[in-house]
Amino acid sequence: MINFNDAYSKVLEHTLDLGAGIVALEQSEGRILAEDILADRDFPPFDRATKDGIAINSKALKEVINSFKIEAIASAGMPQQKLSDIHNCIEIMTGAVVPKNADTVVMYEHLEIKNGHATLLKDAIAGQDVHPKGSDVVSGTVLLHKNTRIGPAEIGVLASVGKSGLMVKKLPKVCVISTGNELVEVSEIPLPHQIRKSNVLSLCAALQREGIVANPIHLKDDKSDIRKELSHILETYDTVLLSGGVSKGKFDFIPEVMADLKVGKVFHRVAQKPGKPFWFGVQPDLKTVVFSFPGNPVSTFANYHVYFLPWLYSSLGLEIRNEQVFLNAPVIAKPPLTRFVQVKTDNRKGSLWVNPVRENGSGDLTSLVHSDGFICLPPREEAYGVGELVNYIATK
Repeated sequence: MINFNDAYSKVLEHTLDLGAGIVALEQSEGRILAEDILADRDFPPFDRATKDGIAINSKALKEVINSFKIEAIASAGMPQQKLSDIHNCIEIMTGAVVPKNADTVVMYEHLEIKNGHATLLKDAIAGQDVHPKGSDVVSGTVLLHKNTRIGPAEIGVLASVGKSGLMVKKLPKVCVISTGNELVEVSEIPLPHQIRKSNVLSLCAALQREGIVANPIHLKDDKSDIRKELSHILETYDTVLLSGGVSKGKFDFIPEVMADLKVGKVFHRVAQKPGKPFWFGVQPDLKTVVFSFPGNPVSTFANYHVYFLPWLYSSLGLEIRNEQVFLNAPVIAKPPLTRFVQVKTDNRKGSLWVNPVRENGSGDLTSLVHSDGFICLPPREEAYGVGELVNYIATK
C-alpha cells in the first residue's frame, strides 16, 4: 500500500499531452487556449467619444470662447470627419471617432443648443470625455496568454481581435465504466438486492463541467466480458475512469484483467479514507491512462476530485489550486490513513471556515448533497483543532 503523497505525485507523473486543435469561437467557452492572443490593432483603434455632445478644439477654450457654431454631426460607425474651424464644433455621439482638429468632448448636459450654436454652461477641460487611441493596449500586446481558460470575458476579447477560430488544447477522450451485477438502469425499479446506477452518472456530470462529454458503459461481473470490452475501450479512449471492481472480493476482476491487457500498474491501494482500494495504471503502448476507483459513491466522488481533476488540469497546462480553510470543529485523522472529510463551508468576513458533514460511511451517497467539498488531513496522533488551517478541495 502506498501513502497519499506518493500516490498523488505518481498520478501527476503520467499526464497526457493531447496536442491542440482549432475550434469556432462560439464553441470555445471553457476550453484552454493553446496560443497567445495578440492585439491586432490599437485599443481603442481611434480617439473615441465617451459622451453624447459636441467635439471641439481645446485651443478655443484658451481664447475664452464658449459658443460654437455646429458644422456637422458624427455618429458611431461613420468615417472620421474634420473640424474646419476651431471656433466651431461638431455634434458627436458616444463611440464615434473624434474629428480631426478636435480633441475635447462636451456632453449635452453641459450645453445649451440654440439656433445652430452650442453654448457651454460649464467650464470644459482639454481632452475630457475622449478615450484616446491605444490607451487600453497598443497593437501587438499579448491580451490572453496560452493556457488561459476561456470564459465570457475572454470570448469578448477574442471576438474583438477577429478570432473566429482559435487554437485550444484538445480534451481527452474519456470512457466512464461502472461494474457490478447489482446495478440497474435509473428508469428501472430495483429488486431488493439491486441498486440503480449513480456513480457513472455523477462522473459524467462532473466531466461535463470540464467540457468533456464522456461515454458511459456498464460491465457485468464476468471476467471474459470485462477483458473483451476493456481491450476495445483501451484502444479507443485516452482515459478510462472505472467505478468498482478493485477491492478484494471474488468478483473484483479489474486488477487481474488490467494485467492481462498489459496495463502497467502504477499503484493499487492507498493509505487513505475513503478510497483505499484505488487502482491507477497506464497502458504503455496505447498511452491510455486508467483511474479505477472503489465502487462506494463517496470514494468515487472523492478520488475524482482529489486525483483526476489535478491530473486533467496538469495535462492541460492549468494551475492546480491549493486552497486552505479554517476548521470549525475538531477532526481526528489517526495514522496511517490520510482522511478526506466532507465539509460544509461558511464564509466569515472573507475567511472560509468549514464544518464536517455528518455521514454514514463511504456508501452514504446522500451525504454528498450536503457538502461543498473535502478537507484533506494527513495522519497524525493528535486531533486537528478548531481554527487550524487545512487543505480544501471544492466540489461545488
